[in-house]
Amino acid sequence: MTARRLRPMKGLMSTGGKEDGPFAEQPDGAPAPNLRRGWTTGTCAAGAAKAAFAALVTGAFPDPVEVELPNGARPAFALAVSALEGDSARAGIVKDAGDDPDVTHGALVSATVRRGAPGAGVTFAAGEGVGIVTRPGLPVPPGEPAINPVPRRMIAQGIAEVAAAAGVPADVAVEISIADGARLAKKTLNPRLGIVGGLSVLGTTGVVIPFSCAAWIHSIHRGIDVARAMGLDHVAGATGSASEAAVQALHQLPETALIDMGDFVGGMLKYLRAHPVPRVTIAGGVAKMTKLAQGMLDLHSKRGSADLTALAYLAREAGASLDLADRIGSANTVAHAFDEAGAEGLPLGDLVAARAWDAAAGVIAGTGMELEIVVFDREGALMGRTGFRAG
Repeated sequence: MTARRLRPMKGLMSTGGKEDGPFAEQPDGAPAPNLRRGWTTGTCAAGAAKAAFAALVTGAFPDPVEVELPNGARPAFALAVSALEGDSARAGIVKDAGDDPDVTHGALVSATVRRGAPGAGVTFAAGEGVGIVTRPGLPVPPGEPAINPVPRRMIAQGIAEVAAAAGVPADVAVEISIADGARLAKKTLNPRLGIVGGLSVLGTTGVVIPFSCAAWIHSIHRGIDVARAMGLDHVAGATGSASEAAVQALHQLPETALIDMGDFVGGMLKYLRAHPVPRVTIAGGVAKMTKLAQGMLDLHSKRGSADLTALAYLAREAGASLDLADRIGSANTVAHAFDEAGAEGLPLGDLVAARAWDAAAGVIAGTGMELEIVVFDREGALMGRTGFRAG
């Protein structure tokens, strides 16, 4: 293979950079062209609860049933399930997540309602497939069903509309269920967050934006909240399972200290800036950390690839021969470039970690948090590390 000659690459080794990607527009960013939006579990739960309560007080299920979203829009949903039995009513809506690869797409979200104690207002219970919160730091306290605040407000608003129209008190016990939710929850971070037995009922806008990664972002935020509430002084965000296992072993961290950051290093750091912990480790493979070193705070492949020519210039600045720099610049992959550097004893991982620290530290500057960057290979072997320094 003919090596490429090095040429200047302006700006590619900057130590900062504007964050873009999903976090720039969350949670209200526009979907990609021709992608269909969907509805959150919270919206489906609100529609099901409203329809069930209407049947309980009038004897008839509204089908379709309207739901008011936080922005005032009022979409309508067809009922997949409706049953009126004695002192309870049940309605269900099949969740349509649009073109988003949502784990709950196609799941039946149901509400069973009963009259509540006078003056109790709307109370909530977890039915089959909805989890229970067991750790502090989440939007609802331990012991409560994992139904988040916005869905609770949407459910209560629908109940209030029906109660006002029928002239009855809005004292209602609402039980939300998600079919197969216990199995689906194993595909989420709920077990790590201390939500047991099922899924969370989520949603802040009521709408699912295709490929917005809203559920992942929510999990990052909640993971940090749980760690803080449990008094942990060190969290580690990792780009993948191999780097997560390696950094956990490196620092002997409990599971609650591990943040499944994925590609969203900028988003994790922005949340930590507002919700700090004393120590933060960012761990990732050689390619992802090279992208961070080059100023990318969203590490997804669609945001760009690591620049091997810029990596070669970094090696050259550290004393690499021109021949080695050429081989790094013309390598097939970042891992190949690291192999070339390692064969000649060049600590490329440490160089990348140092530049990645500069990029990440710019996000949390002034917080006093101590930041560390750790670089691993695919097998979890340590390739580079900065140690902790205040950002």
